[in-house]
Amino acid sequence: MKAQTALAAIFSLAVSPAFAVDITIASSTEPSAIDPHFSRTGNNQNIAMQIFDRIAGIDPNLQQYPAIAESWTNTAPTKWLIKVRANVKFHDGTPLTADDVVFSLNRAGNIPNSPAPFTGNVASIADMKIVDPLTIEFTTKGPTPDFIEQIGSVFVVSRKAAEGKKLEDFNSGAAAIGSGPYKFKTWAKGDRVTLTRNNDYWGKKPDFENATIRVIGNDAARIAALRSNSVDLIDAVPPEDAASIAKMPGYKVFSTASARLIYLALDTTRNDAPFITTTDGKPLTPSPLKNLKVRQAISKMINRDLIIDRILNGSGLAAGQLVPEGVAGHDPSINVPSYDPEGAKKLLAEAGYPNGFGLTIHTSNDRFPGDSGTAQAIGQMLARGGLKVNEVVAQPYNVYATNAGKQMFSTFIFSLGNTTPTSGPGLKNLLMTFNAQDGTGAFNRLRYSNAAFDAKMKEGFAEFDTDKRIKLFQQATKIGFDDVPVVPLYWQKVHWAGKATIDYKPTKAEDTTAIDASLAK
Repeated sequence: MKAQTALAAIFSLAVSPAFAVDITIASSTEPSAIDPHFSRTGNNQNIAMQIFDRIAGIDPNLQQYPAIAESWTNTAPTKWLIKVRANVKFHDGTPLTADDVVFSLNRAGNIPNSPAPFTGNVASIADMKIVDPLTIEFTTKGPTPDFIEQIGSVFVVSRKAAEGKKLEDFNSGAAAIGSGPYKFKTWAKGDRVTLTRNNDYWGKKPDFENATIRVIGNDAARIAALRSNSVDLIDAVPPEDAASIAKMPGYKVFSTASARLIYLALDTTRNDAPFITTTDGKPLTPSPLKNLKVRQAISKMINRDLIIDRILNGSGLAAGQLVPEGVAGHDPSINVPSYDPEGAKKLLAEAGYPNGFGLTIHTSNDRFPGDSGTAQAIGQMLARGGLKVNEVVAQPYNVYATNAGKQMFSTFIFSLGNTTPTSGPGLKNLLMTFNAQDGTGAFNRLRYSNAAFDAKMKEGFAEFDTDKRIKLFQQATKIGFDDVPVVPLYWQKVHWAGKATIDYKPTKAEDTTAIDASLAK
């Protein structure tokens, strides 16, 4: 009790009686680039959405609203007409026009070495015709009912500023000319991104004149920074700390149940999957992960509720599929896999591995609360289930995501933040066969391929009747998750904490931005 009282006193001392017009946010992750088209991962998109505008915005409940595209009309099964918002200017004063939108959509699908590309968002476009400076007629390759859902999350860049420019030009700020609520100032890698308010912004202007996004990967260090009054808001608050901070005078905690699935990915494709060994450490081919019974066994070895209770302090919901209840495409007939270590051992024996085999689990250590702890717990569970866990390797997310994108792992923990109104785009990006030209499998780091799943997804994307389309996505979900290319673990509950002088609007997309913060009323 004395320790808690002392901690409360320390926290109360951190509150400043006066609040400046600037805000400093401590973020657990750093972007890998300022180019908004380089990677769809959250660490990059959080910075991008403050500098650039999307074609369509996404509200806290993942529903779209008009942004740069002021309106859209489906004029025929393969025809869409988009009206670009008038009087929008880039940060250099150049008007934003239909030409910039067309340029951005062409550019987004052709970024070299992207670890999480936008190819899937633009793959359905067959043709774009500029009707007038503020109107575009789109022709799609086939009926595309979710066309706006696909292209809506693409950021609009200035042709004048970005054409012919490289990644370094965005990182330096030379090409980082957006139309968003903040202007880019500097990026000191490993330290911070600084922004300044765009006073000519077409939409609601931010409360803060300057915003600094500091990179503080360590949980305790972020909390200490808040406590010492050096930052105003922090993200990725560990669940146990969220409960403590909420009780402290002068501080607030902002929480939301997210649609982010944390999953264990299994390489179902390669015979010589990396890090798969015999129990005495020798390379093992063909990889046991190609066997469905082995993958089912691994799922049964994992006690999801124990992870949620012990690692996450209750801040999660056990998962058995991609999206939680409330997101269209959730299939209520799919149950969370039960914890059954004896059943797992039986399946291993039936698969021909009664004595198990060796594997290495890879994970990030700063992407979401409990990522490395979850990996350690799963390692222990798999070991108790009859496997030999050679090692659990944790890496910083910006390194880890790149390595995962290069298929350097075979058993690894990742997450997918579902930021769309339906499960369709998430399923398309995570489990459809990788095809850069078709824009499928953009996040399919496993290179998983299932013809029946792909066929059901294609059927769903071509269906204009909403209820029928959702039913097809549910059927695809069952096909894909019954095959266990990924082991769903849980959907996380996320927390932010800030001074009492700050309000924050949490989103299911888990955004950490200065535009979601405001001065407390």
